[in-house]
Parts: sequence; C-alpha cells; structure tokens
Amino acid sequence: MMRKKSVSASKASLVLFLCQMISALEVPLDSKLLEELSQPPTITQQSPKDYIVDPRENIVIQCEAKGKPPPSFSWTRNGTHFDIDKDAQVTMKPNSGTLVINIMNGGKAEAYEGVYQCTARNERGAAISNNIVIRPSRSPLWTKEKLEPNQVREGDSLVLHCRPPVGLPPPIIFWMDNAFQRLPQSERVSQGLNGDLYFSNVQPEDTREDYICYARFNHTQTIQQKQPISVKVFSTKPVTERQPVLLTPTGSTSTKVELRGNVLLLECIAAGLPTPVIRWIKEGGELPANRTFFENFKKTLKIIDVSEADSGNYKCIARNILGSAHHVISVTVKAAPYWITAPRNLVLSPGEDGTLICRANGNPKPNISWLANGVPIAIAPEDPSRKVDGDTIIFSHVQERSSAVYQCNASNEYGYLLANAFVNVLAEPPRILTSANKLYQVISDSPALLDCAYFGSPKPEIEWFKGVKGSILRGNEYIFHDNGTLEIPVAQKDSTGTYTCVARNELGKIQNEVQLEVKDPTMIIKQPEYKVVQRYGHVSFECIIKHDSTLLPTVIWLKDNDELPDDERFLVGKDNLTIMNVTDRDDGTYTCIVNTTLDSVSASAVLTVVAAPPTPAIIYARPNPPFDLELTGQLERSVELSWIPGDENNSPITNFVIEYEDGLHEPGVWHYQTEVPGTQTTVQLKLSPYVNYSFRVIAVNEIGRSQPSEPSEQYLTKSANPDENPSNVQGIGSEPDNLVITWESLKGFQSNGPGLQYKVSWRQKDVDDEWTSVIVANVSKYIVSGTPTFVPYEIKVQALNDLGYAPEPSEVIGHSGEDLPMVAPGNVQVHVVNSTLAKVHWDPVPLKTVRGHLQGYKVYYWKVQSLSRRSRRHVEKKILTFRGNKTFGMLPGLEPYSSYKLNVRVVNGKGEGPASPDKVFKTPEGVPSSPSFLKITNPTLDSLTLEWGSPTHPNGVLTSYILKFQPINNTHELGPLVEIRIPANESSLILKNLNYSTRYKFYFNAQTSVGSGSQITEEAVTIMDEAGILRPAVGAGKAMASRQVDIATQGWFIGLMCAVALLILILLIVCFIRRNKGGKYPVKEKEDAHADPEIQPMKEDDGTFGEYSDAEDHKPLKKGSRTPSDRTVKKEDSDDSLVDYGEGVNGQFNEDGSFIGQYSGKKEKEPAEGNESSEAPSPVNAMNSFV
Repeated sequence: MMRKKSVSASKASLVLFLCQMISALEVPLDSKLLEELSQPPTITQQSPKDYIVDPRENIVIQCEAKGKPPPSFSWTRNGTHFDIDKDAQVTMKPNSGTLVINIMNGGKAEAYEGVYQCTARNERGAAISNNIVIRPSRSPLWTKEKLEPNQVREGDSLVLHCRPPVGLPPPIIFWMDNAFQRLPQSERVSQGLNGDLYFSNVQPEDTREDYICYARFNHTQTIQQKQPISVKVFSTKPVTERQPVLLTPTGSTSTKVELRGNVLLLECIAAGLPTPVIRWIKEGGELPANRTFFENFKKTLKIIDVSEADSGNYKCIARNILGSAHHVISVTVKAAPYWITAPRNLVLSPGEDGTLICRANGNPKPNISWLANGVPIAIAPEDPSRKVDGDTIIFSHVQERSSAVYQCNASNEYGYLLANAFVNVLAEPPRILTSANKLYQVISDSPALLDCAYFGSPKPEIEWFKGVKGSILRGNEYIFHDNGTLEIPVAQKDSTGTYTCVARNELGKIQNEVQLEVKDPTMIIKQPEYKVVQRYGHVSFECIIKHDSTLLPTVIWLKDNDELPDDERFLVGKDNLTIMNVTDRDDGTYTCIVNTTLDSVSASAVLTVVAAPPTPAIIYARPNPPFDLELTGQLERSVELSWIPGDENNSPITNFVIEYEDGLHEPGVWHYQTEVPGTQTTVQLKLSPYVNYSFRVIAVNEIGRSQPSEPSEQYLTKSANPDENPSNVQGIGSEPDNLVITWESLKGFQSNGPGLQYKVSWRQKDVDDEWTSVIVANVSKYIVSGTPTFVPYEIKVQALNDLGYAPEPSEVIGHSGEDLPMVAPGNVQVHVVNSTLAKVHWDPVPLKTVRGHLQGYKVYYWKVQSLSRRSRRHVEKKILTFRGNKTFGMLPGLEPYSSYKLNVRVVNGKGEGPASPDKVFKTPEGVPSSPSFLKITNPTLDSLTLEWGSPTHPNGVLTSYILKFQPINNTHELGPLVEIRIPANESSLILKNLNYSTRYKFYFNAQTSVGSGSQITEEAVTIMDEAGILRPAVGAGKAMASRQVDIATQGWFIGLMCAVALLILILLIVCFIRRNKGGKYPVKEKEDAHADPEIQPMKEDDGTFGEYSDAEDHKPLKKGSRTPSDRTVKKEDSDDSLVDYGEGVNGQFNEDGSFIGQYSGKKEKEPAEGNESSEAPSPVNAMNSFV
C-alpha cells in the first residue's frame, strides 16, 4: 500500500514538473495592444485589512480594479450582500468600487462596524478584496477614582499606576505636571511600557502633588487626563541601601510571543539603592547585530524585524554595588503567513497547458485554500481543464470558457494572505507591433538586428523574406530569435534591401516590411606618426580618413586621453593637428578619434620634446621694451593700439601685457588692461566712457618681463550713463530702530561721467509698500531711521551721473537692527552621562522672539559645591556656545560628585537673551585622586608608623584606603605582596610584626564606591637594633626598589679592607724612611701625589692624619696611633674613612662585620640618626694593631 502511494506521488510530481516547463503566453507591454485585449478583473487598490476610522468623519472604503471590459463592483458585509441602494448614507464612486459612508450628515460610525469585502466582476471572472474590518476609534474618559497621597520613605521604590482607559487604537501614554511640562526621566525614574511611572528609589526632590498621566488618542486627536497623584517623601537617617529587586516583570521567568517581522520589546525595571544598572544577554547566543537597540536607559531591549532565529531565552540583569537580580524571558517568534511564491496571472492560448502555484510559509504552517471567482473551488462550477493539487492548480487544454480569476488564501491563527491571479484564455489573430518600413543602418561586417515584435493567441509562427518576391530565409547565415527578431551576424553590402516579416496562426496572417542599409566602415588611411621635435619648434600630426559618403564624420583630438589644452598654439585642421612653439609640457600621446552615427575609429602617436642643441656664448635675457606705440581707429568705446617689438634677446617673446593710465581720475597709476600672444603686435582695446587713457606695452619671455614702453598719446573718451551699479549692497541695522544700507562705490573710471551720485531705495518685504528713495552724493552708506526691529527690507542702489541713470539694479534683502532676544529657552533638561560629562537639552525659542539672526545658544554652568566636602568656593562660571538652532549639547570636564547649576540663553547678533531658570544637577561619584601625602615614621625592629592625608579630590564618599606592601631583598627582587583595607576615617596606622633591618615598599590609594584611585608609593627600612637606629630611607614615588646590601659578603668590601691594610703598611714604610732622613713629611701630600685612587686621607678633627717626627733622641712617633688603650676606634673616625670608601654608604657595621645601609650613588656623607654608641666595634680596629 505504501509503495502504491509513492508511485502516485511520483507521477503527480512528474506531471507538475512537465506543466511548469510549459511557459505561458507573454503579452507585450504595448499600450494600444493592452487596451484592445480582453482581461479579467484585477484589484489595484483597497483599504487595509484592519481599518480604524475616525467616528467624526466620513468612512471611505477603497476598492479599485481594472479589466476589459471595465468591471462592475459589489460588496458584502459580515458575509452577506450589502445593498448600498437601500442605505441613503452610503454611495459608491462612479467607475469605481470605493464606498463613501456619510457620517458627517447624521450617520453613526458604530452602525457601520463590520467586515467588508469588495468583488470586481466582468465577463472573464471576478476578483475579490481582502476582508476589511471597519472599526471606529474610541477615546473613552478616565473612570473617576479617589487617589490617596503616596507617602514614601527616602530610598524606597514606588510605582505610580496610570491604568488608562481602553481605547482603539491604544493610547500613547506620557507623564506631565500641572504646567504641562514633561516629568524628567532617568535611570532612577522612568515610564514602563504599560504607562506606569517607576521609581527605583525615591529622593526628597520627588515630592510633588502633580504627577499626572496623560493618554493621547491619535485618531480622534484627543488627550485624556488622570487625576493628579501626590507623592511625599519623608527622610530617615541613615538611608538604607538595598540590593536590586525587579519591579517588572515579576518572578524569575516569563514568556513572550511575537510575530515575525514585528518589533520585539522586552522590559526590566528594578528597584534598589544605589540605582541598579540593567544589562541584557541572550542565553546561548548573541544579541543580533544591527537590529538590537536599547531604550529607556537600557531598561527596554528592542529588536526590530524579528525572525524565528530570534526565539530563545533573554536575561535581564539588574546590578548595583550590593548585589544583583535577574529575570529570564522566554521569547517565541511565531509567523503570520508570508509568501514564498504568490500566484501570478496566466495568459494562455486555447489548447495550451499552465499552472498556478501558491506557496506560503508561517508558524504554524498555513492552510492553503483556493477560490474561483470568489467562490470556494469545491463548490465552484466545474472546469474539466482544471485540477487542484494542494498549493497548485494544473490546467490542461484550456478553452476560452476557462478564463477566470482564482484566489489563493493562506491562513493560520495569526492572520491570512489573499492573492488574486487570473487565467486569461485568448484567441487572437497575429499582430505585428514593429513600425512599418522602419529603417535600420549598420556598418559592413557588423551584426544587423531587424525587429518583428508580435502578438497572437495561439502564438504565431514567424517567417522572414528578403525582397518583394524573395524566398523564405533559412540557413546558418541568419539567426531567428524567439521574439521575432532576425539577426544577420555579418552584414555585407549586398545585405542591403527590404525584408518582410510574416506572422501567422490558425486565426490569421499579417506581414510587415523593414529596410536595411549597410554602410562602408570609417577608416583612418593616414595615421599620426611618432615625432621628435626640439623645444620651441613646431610639429604636425596627420589623420586622413575615408568614410561612407552618406555619413558625416566628426574628428576629435585628445592629448593623453584628455581634451587638448586651451591654447592658441594648438591648431586643428581638417586632416591634421599642428602645435606651434612646442614646450616640454606638450610631451605626450596624441589621439585622433573619428566618430559617425554608426561607428568610431581612432589612432595615436607619441610626441617627444627634446632640448635644442646648446649654442656657445648665447646670452638669454629679458626682451627689450616695445616702441613706437600708435593709436588708430578711435571710437567711443574702443581703440586700436599697435607697436613694434623690441629685441627678444635669444628668448622668444611669449606674450605682450598692455596697461593703461587714467589721467583724469588716477594719474600716475597703471592698471592691467589685457595681454596678447607674442606673435601679435596690434590689439583692439575696449574703453570706458569719461576716461583719459594712456597705454604702455610690456614684452614677456621665459626669462622675465621687459621694461615698460614709453606711454602712448592720450585719448579722452566721451561721457555716458553709468554702465553698472554699486556692488556688495547690504542692509544691516546697527540699532533696533534703524537700517544701515552700505555699498561699494564705483571707481573713478566706472562713473562714465561727472556728477556721480547714488539713488538708494528701500521698502519693507512682504508688505505692499511703495519704494522710498533718496539720492545721495558719492558716499557708500545711508542710514534709514525709525524702522521696526529686525524686519526684512528689499534694497537697491542705483548709480547716476550728469548724463543719466545706470541700468535698473537688482534687489537685495537686508534686515533692520536686531534687539536682544525676548524669551529664554524652555524645558531645560540635563542627562548626566557619567561623572565628568553631562548632556543638556532645551526647547528652541520661537524665531519671532529672537528679534535677530539666530547665532546659537549659550549654556552657562558652574559648580555649586562638592557633595563630599559640603564646602562652597568661589563660583567660576563656564560658558559653552552651540551654533545654530541646536537643542542639545555636551558639558565636558565636570568634577565628579558635585552639585552644578546651569542655565541656557539664546544668542543673536545683538547679544544674549534672558537666562532660563537655573537647573540643578549632580554628578555621580568617581574614583578619588591619590592621597595628599604618605609619611613613614617611628621605625623600630619590627614596626613602622604610617601617616597620610586624605585625597585632594575625593570625587565621592571615601569607603576605605588600600595599603599594599612587600619587602625588597639585596638583588632588587620584590617579596610577597600584602594588602590591608583601612577604614576611610583613619589617618595613621602602625604596621607590626615586620622583619628587622629590612626595606619595604608601600603602595597606598583611596577608594570610593566607584573604584580605586591612583596610588602613591614610599619605601622605608626597619632598624637594626635598639642601639643603632637608622633613619628610614624614604624615596617618594620611586619606581625602582633601592638595594639593601650585606657588606661583609661583597667583593668590593674585601678589596677595600685589603687596600686599607696596604695603606697602613705604606705608612709604616714612609715613617721608617722619614726617621732615617730626618725632618717632617706630611702624609697628606704623599697621598695626594699617589696614583692609587683607593688611597684617601684619613681625616681627624683638624683635617690631617698627623705628622711624623725624627727627633734627635729618636723617640717613638708622637701620634703613631689614634687607637685608645682599650683597642677601640671612635665612631666618627671610622665613619669618616669608611663612608668615603664605601661610595656614600650611609650606615654602620654590625658586630659580625656586615654593613647596614643603602647605595645612593653619592660621595658625600649622610649623618645617621638614632642612639649612637662609642663602643660599637669596627673592623678597622683590627688594622690598628699594625701601627
């Protein structure tokens, strides 16, 4: 049984495939043809499916259709016939199916609610419209209710319910106060999608008695108002901070169903203190790029044009410093039906086959049903040529009676689609649509395409003939296209002639003749050739052509594929291009292009410019000045000037510059008149009236300009009316009640005659006033007094002299004086972006109140106080200017955790208008600056005392200090890091249980709720023991740890001790020699002369080691040893020597010979602090035993 079903399905698929291969008859888009052919009705315009109408206006239900013959129209209402003739309030437009229901003359829109459907019918079938649901819009009043005042504790959450009346369509909700000003919204206070107003936490400034919810019904243009809601916030100290709790949606999960193609809106609003921040994620995926938007301070997730791929779980997370809360919304995207393949009109010939295919998709899968002429196909009249197979109707061997309009309905629970597609079976004799005796012209050896557009049903057969009695065209030399076109791939001269197209079917035959002319191709028989020419020579390129005598060619020359330079040196002849005085810039490729109406040919050649062979001893110089200037042909407005050129001085003259002097108006001043090529020695000069002309000529070559020639004779032209009017006419008021008209006066020679004056005219624009005029002397300004403030004026200034007026001047628009703006910008709102940036918005002022040219808006803002210090300081106002008609701006550089005020003023050319009321806003906390100082004192064996100052800029409420420290060993290595959190109200700390004689590095910073600030670093050392306390070496802010050295294990120290022993041995030898020679020898001089840098003088209080004596009685040395009898060395003596040898070591020796100190890179000695002991043993004592 299953196999049998499978075979049947395969056969059906095969039949469907074969039917789809048969293409329907195509009707050419010929307007005349379309007017003559019969066609079933087609709906061209209809009202929307869900049609909400204004109950106060007439209801117009559209239904337009076309067809041949024109269709008639009928309507159903709620599934039954709607007889419009029985209802006096309903009329149908002529030649249309559009209904007009008269509501404005007594009808009630509610009486016409229902489902309407239009049918357009002619003898070929019936098309139907969608089901049009008519519903009048509704804007009901708010139900009266008694609203109790809301008393809320500071920091608690609050929801003000709107609950608007149910309208059609749903109203737009917004909240305002009694002054009709929108209530400001922020991350803390915002309106939900349901219209309720949510407070994440209330603040004292939320106290007010005029929270009013408004509902705007757009269709009826009405606004309904809810009773004002009162909110009173009472304070309790301290305000308890709370972690986030979701106000909406409730619970941990919810579901949402949205339709494909719609906008998905998901909302999460949370309570909490501090105000929670909302974040959105999609579980197991990413939010779609380019279609995701966040609104209402990220409380609303908006995804446009959703599809099934957007289904899934969306999580919103509300978080503040105390914790977080989340909610998961499970989104399912369903789909109303949408087209995959909508049915298309089918035009068939009798006996042909065809298919109508209707494929749609949706979620759930839509049900496909067919109608014929508006009737379900199951009960429609039977048609043996028709077979329905699911979403396809198969037509076989159709006849003219098979013409009909079929409707495909695809529907599921979320909507429906309805499409009309007609089957039009035509029996038409052939028609040829190509114009008779159409002429085709082609070039020999190119393709020729001869059109024969046709139509007929059944589809005609096309045949082509050549000549009046020619035979039918066949063979490989012709190509016959399906649209009737004959193609001759390679047309020859003998292809010229008359061609006849014949179209025939079983209903008739028709023919049409066209003409073909084959022309000779255009050829360049003499092409331009490669040329090399010396600089300043001339060159010629030839381009000789041959063409068909009936075609008119045009020749174009190009240089480097661009137009020839606009230069008189380039001379284009009939068959050539000549370049005179060739320069290096002329190097390049030159192309000759020949165009006719049928073809185009081109040829190119390269020009290379080389330098002329150098000639020894040739001196190039500027040309000598021209001479023998002569004026001839004097007329009122022109004169001819001629001259003789001076010597070129081996460099050709490229051009002559002609200058003139006006001896009447500007004697001694020469002006540029014109210039001509260097080959020209005469010029026709245009002159102005009432000018006493003199001319001179300057020759120019590549070296430079010659001296001017001697002036020509003078020529005084006759006076005349001015030819031009003043330029740059402006009207700008300097005071609110005047208009200052200015212009640029004419120059002397522009006056054209004596007595130059100006006629100044003005009138107020857009007012039917007459022109007011005044004639003024040769000045450039006139002031009109008593004008209204900032009013546009039409202005014109006309020149005149003793002979008459200049031509009528053009009008310009000016404005009378500006005055200060009258009003301040309103609805100033501030949105704090972050701790240092805010965005301010305002409503623009009406342009009429600006009373001048709007230049922009100025925002004045200043810091009132720091919220962390509560201390006022000098108020420094800052100003930001925003050009043009902007309504917002950014305020950068704000200080965190501070209270600011601002106002906005409009600015025009006169100045600033009044300020808006001061707007107070606060910046949130930021991270603090570093602590002002860090001191480390009172070192002991195992402890250090730290003292610090609070940050100069706390930028918020300090929550704690963070102290980190770690030891540093002898090789720069840092030990483990220890971190301690210290309360914000502490300013000192004693660190205990530290290692003795150890260097530590400290990192210290402050914190606010936002985060940690920058840190400062210090270093300090615990002391050796109670007998020898060292000053901690404090290196403020050192980036590199200092070195702690165990001297007893260092090689340099061992070497130092050896050098000291050697020094003492040398001293003994010197003493021995001195005793033998007698006299005194200063040890210091001996040591200064010694080359060993390790040997340094050992100083005592008097600065010398001592002097040896060889007294007559050869007594022992007087000062042979400074060692006391107890064999100890005084600390200051040993320190003097060891510090100098120890590269600035600041420290003492331990009992085991080790050394405590640090490398400092200095040679001077630093005194040690603490309790010193004169009995401290020193390694030098061992050396004293050798003395």
